[in-house]
Amino acid sequence: MQAIARLCHESRIPLVPRGAGTGYTGGAVPSQGGVVLSLARLNRILEIDEGNLLAVVEPHVITGDLQDAVEAVGLFYPPDPASLRRSVIGGNVAECAGGPRAFKYGVTKQYVLGLEAVLPTGECIRTGGKVVKNVVGYDLTHLLVGSEGTLAIITKVILRLIPKPPMQVTMRASFPSVRHAVNAVTLLIRARVIPAALELVDGECLDAVASYLDVRSLAPEGTAAIVLLELDGLAEQVAAESVRVEGACREAGATEFLRAASESERQELWRVRREISPSLKVISGLKINHDVVVPKARVPELFELVERLRRQFRLRIPCFGHVGDGNIHVNIMVTPGDADEIERAHEAAGELFRGTIALEGSISGEHGIGFAKTKYMALELSPETIDVMRRVKAAFDPHGILNPGKMFPE
Repeated sequence: MQAIARLCHESRIPLVPRGAGTGYTGGAVPSQGGVVLSLARLNRILEIDEGNLLAVVEPHVITGDLQDAVEAVGLFYPPDPASLRRSVIGGNVAECAGGPRAFKYGVTKQYVLGLEAVLPTGECIRTGGKVVKNVVGYDLTHLLVGSEGTLAIITKVILRLIPKPPMQVTMRASFPSVRHAVNAVTLLIRARVIPAALELVDGECLDAVASYLDVRSLAPEGTAAIVLLELDGLAEQVAAESVRVEGACREAGATEFLRAASESERQELWRVRREISPSLKVISGLKINHDVVVPKARVPELFELVERLRRQFRLRIPCFGHVGDGNIHVNIMVTPGDADEIERAHEAAGELFRGTIALEGSISGEHGIGFAKTKYMALELSPETIDVMRRVKAAFDPHGILNPGKMFPE
């Protein structure tokens, strides 16, 4: 790998590292040609260190496989992207993946202790290590996390683990409107309950999943939104919080409240959330998926913004996402080949991003910039900030060969 990087650097040939390729913003697409470096054979869990609560893995370990392996010995790796059975750890690190459990446990960067990586100039560097505290020099570990394959090729990852919570309870609350569902989240936070997962799915997404799975019992008739909640911890704590959760949901106007009584029921409740992305194709063949994020208290205003965009641009825009941390997936559905509708969709996306920034939010919470959002970076970041990032890129990659055309506006 070092020899390949060195050769590409010396020959000025683009080099694009590729893992599972599950990203939504085109981060692993070789948009300028060159060499695509597959990491598929670097797929080993090298170590699970129970004494030090950490794991050492290669980049192509599937996220769900790592979770299964550490849970088998009573440990827990919290980052939980919806694509966990397809996405890989290296890609999760490169994009700083989030997921439903981010509200309580945080995102990938909170669990990366150290990295081994090959620079585009051919050198191999090691950052961080197996200790929790380390303030020697610049924090290169977390500079590489979220760098979208533009600074280095990740070849090994040291991850922090925590003890597996002894109990998990999953619940589903159904609501007559999105506003009612969002109000329930506000009441939960006021009740000082921090669920392990807190997901909102709107009615249009529910209808798509019902059609895709041919299941009509996902929610009561007339449901406009559901909230999926998961609590974990000690049994006494979970039992007490469950009562407060149900109370908050019913106060907000829930029409139904369910608790999973078994692991199979728990998985069935989560099945709705995990099947949304493929299900949306029943609405239309082309989905433009944006992962905007706003402060939690401004989520109602974000949904109001989306409703305005639906009317203004005459588009179907189903929404779902991590309502606990304000990260909502706004899916603009268009008909392939319909030039007018596609143009309206791109105009709506621009308005979505401007409105999100006005709500003190960000244009990407977990999918990254790739090449799909490069032209929008300047909406959120100043020229000075972007220039500093470009200088960091040049320090790692002086010839600009590694994953070119990504992140930065041309």
